[in-house]
Amino acid sequence: MTALWNTSKTFLLIASLTALAGGIGYMFGGMGWAFSALGIMAIVNLLAWYSSDSLVLAMHKARRLGPRDLPWLHEMVTALSHRAGVPKPTLYVIDDPAPNAFATGRSPASGVVAVSTGLLELCSRHEIEGVLAHELAHIVHRDILIQTITATLAGAISLLAHLAGYMLMFAGRSSDDDGPNPLVMLVFMILAPLVAALIQMAVSRTREYEADRAGARFAGTPEGLASALAKLGKYHQRSPSRHAEPAMAHLYIAMPKLRGGFSGLFSTHPPIEERIRRLRALT
Repeated sequence: MTALWNTSKTFLLIASLTALAGGIGYMFGGMGWAFSALGIMAIVNLLAWYSSDSLVLAMHKARRLGPRDLPWLHEMVTALSHRAGVPKPTLYVIDDPAPNAFATGRSPASGVVAVSTGLLELCSRHEIEGVLAHELAHIVHRDILIQTITATLAGAISLLAHLAGYMLMFAGRSSDDDGPNPLVMLVFMILAPLVAALIQMAVSRTREYEADRAGARFAGTPEGLASALAKLGKYHQRSPSRHAEPAMAHLYIAMPKLRGGFSGLFSTHPPIEERIRRLRALT
């Protein structure tokens, strides 16, 4: 039931962000611009559906872990995957001192789990097991498709907003000009990424609680994940992530501290303290 609902949300998400892009185009320059924006989003949707996992991994400069790389980690994921009833996901590592992890892929059969070097260094193996179990829960629930597509489309919306900013800077407008209205462009330049962020929030918060609960079941105890979340929360209060971008924030197990102070503006995650409280209530 969870998987079916998440699949439905994926299509609603695609339709919402595509409509947003079309609306931006219409407000900028009428139907011609609207159709152009819809055409661009159609291409982005195809890329998001078939290649978003590869794009996300490339953006993070993730490196695939071979069978001989960190064998204990492979063994841990193999055991957890067996308990979760899904194929073992492909493992990647990200060279980032900020501790975090995310899952991606289109389905359990093509699942990917990426962990940062910071997570491997900061957390104990018991805590890492809890984090990996949480990410496998996202794979089981088929969250990975919607969260990966969300990252790709939200990034595309942000790109359109940036393009609007450049147009506003370099394109003049006279009183009899039929081109895009600078005031309208300014408003959408500000509002478009905020609307994309709100959509990210709508698909993220409940999903994290569900993955925490299922991950605790796969790991056999909620304590490893609860302890890891406490460490991650303290770290991200102090230091920004090297690779995290606002459009990608909802992917991670914990909300990263973003460069430029955007972390607290629209948090895609529930409060870590509440997540820990709910996890420890399971014991």
